[in-house]
Amino acid sequence: MTTAVSRRDRRISPVFLGLFAIMVVSAWAVWTEYSASPGFAVFLFVVSGWIVSLCLHEYAHARTALHGGDLTIGAKGYLTLNPLKYTHVALSIVLPVIFVIMGGIGLPGGAVFIERHRIRGRWKHSLISAAGPLTNVLFAAALTAPFWLGATDRVPELFRFALAFLALLQVTAAILNFLPVPGLDGYGVIEPWLSYRIRRQVEPYAPFGLLAVFGILWIPEVNQAFFAAIDAVMRALGVSEWDTYWGQEFFRFWQGEPDIAGFRS
Repeated sequence: MTTAVSRRDRRISPVFLGLFAIMVVSAWAVWTEYSASPGFAVFLFVVSGWIVSLCLHEYAHARTALHGGDLTIGAKGYLTLNPLKYTHVALSIVLPVIFVIMGGIGLPGGAVFIERHRIRGRWKHSLISAAGPLTNVLFAAALTAPFWLGATDRVPELFRFALAFLALLQVTAAILNFLPVPGLDGYGVIEPWLSYRIRRQVEPYAPFGLLAVFGILWIPEVNQAFFAAIDAVMRALGVSEWDTYWGQEFFRFWQGEPDIAGFRS
């Protein structure tokens, strides 16, 4: 099967390169504490890193679909990593960023249009759905490498906090996305294995799946269990609640800069 696309369709977009440059520069500012406002530097690093991860998430869906048989992916611009090419920029980028700013939770985005009828084989359909959240898993593993490798003594404290909070967002996005709820990637993984009758019954509820998840998360007992699971994963990666807490505190720079000397003593 050919998966050839033109060079133009595969060229990384200036939009993504700009986002990546912001992430790198802000990471340097956090590492060196060069900025007069450490919190603002953390904010830029986390938001730009989060958007970069969303672009990679969607790219993983698109690239896997291309190899699965949907040759229209290239012409749609999904392989350029340009977030402006997504079907719903608001759902894929804007809304997830707003949720990060408001509540510090990694909202699953996702709006690349895949022509599923071009793809043959249930395993291919499942892999296409799984590719996105698996990217978040890999991103989280990379961000937490200094923690699970025991190398945090070589990482400046402020940068460690920023890494921890950004990794927390990746973990929440991966777990939420893997839930077997219509409209989320987790359901996309199991959908090809369901009967046609069940799929038709569930289909009308897909647009409301994510809303239902967040509604259920408002239930105190569910909320506690969910974040307990998040904390367990973070601890397994070597990241403490202390690191994620202060990462979020610095991220919310508009609330005033935390007293670095105060919490270090």
